[in-house]
Amino acid sequence: MKNFSFISSAFLALFFIFNFVLPKTVEASYHFADFQGKPPIHIYGSASKKPVGMTPSEIKKIYNLPTSGKNQGSGTIVLVGAYDDTTIEADLADFDAQFGLPACTTKNGCFTKHKMSSTEKSDGGWATETTLDVEWAHAIAPTAKILLVEATTQSGANLLKAIDYAVAQSGVVAISMSWGGAEFPEETTLDSHFVSKSGAVFFASSGDNGAGASWPAASPNVVGVGGTTLSLSESGAFQSETAWSGSGGGVSVYEKQPSWQKNYNISRAGGMRAIPDVAYDADPRAGFPIIRNGVWQTVGGTSAGAPQWAAIASLGNGATNSNFYKDKSSSLPAQFFYDIKSGSNGDCGYFCTARSHYDYVTGLGSPRTSNF
Repeated sequence: MKNFSFISSAFLALFFIFNFVLPKTVEASYHFADFQGKPPIHIYGSASKKPVGMTPSEIKKIYNLPTSGKNQGSGTIVLVGAYDDTTIEADLADFDAQFGLPACTTKNGCFTKHKMSSTEKSDGGWATETTLDVEWAHAIAPTAKILLVEATTQSGANLLKAIDYAVAQSGVVAISMSWGGAEFPEETTLDSHFVSKSGAVFFASSGDNGAGASWPAASPNVVGVGGTTLSLSESGAFQSETAWSGSGGGVSVYEKQPSWQKNYNISRAGGMRAIPDVAYDADPRAGFPIIRNGVWQTVGGTSAGAPQWAAIASLGNGATNSNFYKDKSSSLPAQFFYDIKSGSNGDCGYFCTARSHYDYVTGLGSPRTSNF
C-alpha cells in the first residue's frame, strides 16, 4: 500500500505539471525554427491627452527605489525588440518633459538606436512595446544610458542575432527582452546566447497568458519576471500587492534546475527550472502611461517588468538570480523582496497559487531595493 501511495502521488504531481503548468503548445513538431517572439503587453482604457496610471515617482516609492541623489543609474541598459520604431526618440522627449526627467537623446549620448537591418519595417504592436521599454527604463534609471536594438523581424533567429549584437557591446549592465513564446526542444542549446562579455544580467517577461512556461524566461541564464496586481488607496498610497491573473509561470519542459534554485529547495519542480524568479506590477488597471505620437495610453503586462528590472540592475549592485535566491533565504528577506502571498494565475492548484517564500506565479516576489 505504501508503494501504491507513492506511485499515486508521483503520478498526480506529473499529471498537474503536464496538464496545467507546462505550455499547451509544446509539441514534437514545434521547434526553434517556428518560434515567433510576442510582446506580452496590454492596453488599458482609451487614448488620452494626459497620462493615466502610475507615475515614475509613485512606482519608485512603492518599490523603494532611489528617487534622487547620485544613484540614478549607471552603465548601459539594452532593450531588445523587433522592427523599427521610427518616432521613439521624439516620444521619449515628450515623456521626459511630462515627468521632469533629464533628456535622453542621441546628441547627448544617453540614447542609441541600432537597427539590425537598414530595411526594417515598422510594426504598431512592437512600437508600443518599444515605447514602454524605453520610456520606463529611463524613468526608473534616468542617468543610465539606453541602447535600443531592433531585430529585423520577431523570428527567433533574428531576435538572437539582436541579442548577439547586444552582448558584444561594452559597458552593458542589463539586457531586457520583453517578449517570449512557447518552449521548444532546442532551447538548451541556445543558453550560451544569454551570456554577456560585460557580465550583463538578462531579464525576460514570463508571459501574460497565465500558467505555463515561456522562453527565453525559462533559460537559467535569464531572470524571469512575473506579474503582480497593485492595490492603491484613493489617494494613490500603496495598500497591497497580489499575484496578477495573467502572470506566466510554471516548470520548464527542457531546462534543468539551476544550482541556486536547488539550494533554495523549490517544491514540486522535479529537478527542472522553475519560472518566474521575480515579479513586478503588470496589471493594466494599475498600468504605466506611455506617449507615442503625442497620444497617451496606459499599458500593462509582464513586458513592463523586464525593462524596469533591467533598470533596477543599473541602480545598485548584485541584481542576479544567484543573489536573489540567497537574499530571499536570508534572515531578513523583507529587506529585498515583498513576498506575494495571495492571488493566482489559473485553476491548477499549487502551481497556480501565490504563497510564502517561492511560488510559480510571482517567484520570490517584487523588489524592495536596488541592492541585492
